[in-house]
Formats: sequence, structure tokens, C-alpha cells
Amino acid sequence: MPHAGPDELLGAYDDQLRRWRPDRLPAGETAEEDGPLLRFSGGPGGGWVLYRDLDGVEGAALDELILRQVRFFEERGDRFEWKYHGYDLPADLPERLRAAGFVPEATETTAMETRVWGERNSWLPDMLESERSVDPDALTVVAAEAGDTVVCAAWIRYPSGTEFGTLWGGATLPEWRRQGIYRATVAYRANLARQRSFRYLETDASDDSRPILERLGFVPVTTTTPYIWSPPK
Repeated sequence: MPHAGPDELLGAYDDQLRRWRPDRLPAGETAEEDGPLLRFSGGPGGGWVLYRDLDGVEGAALDELILRQVRFFEERGDRFEWKYHGYDLPADLPERLRAAGFVPEATETTAMETRVWGERNSWLPDMLESERSVDPDALTVVAAEAGDTVVCAAWIRYPSGTEFGTLWGGATLPEWRRQGIYRATVAYRANLARQRSFRYLETDASDDSRPILERLGFVPVTTTTPYIWSPPK
């Protein structure tokens, strides 16, 4: 069976993941539609919005759609993420997000870059535990340890009704890099996905991890940039 090309992979990603909603959400979390958006809120790390596309919404109507999300999360006092894909339309979406107060992050990776489970991301263990509490089979967390120190933490989600296992995390402490630890966590999680008969693996790769992933057979299909809105301090 021939390997899928970039266009086929991107089509499967669009159709199966971009508006995927879990079967069950942790207590306190909600998912609701607002036009083309699927908005998640109430989680430990704030909220986010997903969309397959924006259904042609542009101009003033797009500004109003963005503003509604800002107002919603501002009332809650929560940050949230709007993930921009490089092929999203309209082309001026990034400029409109920045005008509404969003800040683009430079790289797409689950942020554990200072220290694994560091202060910046202290909500991550709570988020993962809340997901496991409502559906223990929905994800697997993998940790590489040296003594009592977690030197690399990663996880894989198994979105129901899709052909994808999705890889997250994997940041390794600087003094433990270039020893094959991240590569080993990818291979281990790939085997878990294979055991569940998933056809594809998907991840948002940082600049550091992309060469490793390409050597393992991953194919880049687009770029993503998280745009983050945070409530005023």
C-alpha cells in the first residue's frame, strides 16, 4: 500500500481533527458552537477555539466573531488559544487577531521549555489528570526519568472516531538532549497507536523536533501558529 502524500494527509487532518470534540469532557469544561467555531472553556489551562474553516466569514463579520470570543473569555478571566494554520482564509486573519490583542507564539510545541512541568505550565498535570479521570483510555502519558527527575514528559491522545493518534509534549531538559530520549518517546507512542490500529500520527512540531520527526517518517503538511489572548492584568 503506497504511503499517503501531503495532500491526502492534510485532507484527512482537516476532515477528522480540526473540529474534533471529545465524547466526554472533564467536569467543569464545556464545548459550544459559535458560527464556524467550536469553543472550549473551563479547563485548567484556559480555553481554545477550533474550526474546519471560517465558512467565508471575513471583514467586519470576522472582527465581530473574534471579538465575541474575547468578550467570552474576558468575562471568565481566562486566556485562550486560536490556532492559525498557514492555509487558513482569509489571508488577513493573523492581522485581525493581533489587532484584537492576540500574541503569536513563535513555535508550535506544548510549552515545557524552561523545565519539564515547570511553573509556566503548572496546569499541565491537572489538565492531563482531568482528562484521564473522565476517560482513562483517551490518552497515555509517558515520562522519562533519571532518578527522581523527570527529564522528558510526553503524551498521546486517541481521538475517538478518527484514524489519528496525536502526539503532545516531549520537551526534554537541556542537559539531557541529544541522547535519543525524545526519539524514544515518539517510537514508544507510535507503537501504542499501532496497537490500537490508528493509521496516522499527528503532531505540531517545534523547530528542534521537526528534523527528528522527519527522520522517523513524518511528513510536514502545513505550519501552525498559536495566537494567545490573555486577560488584562
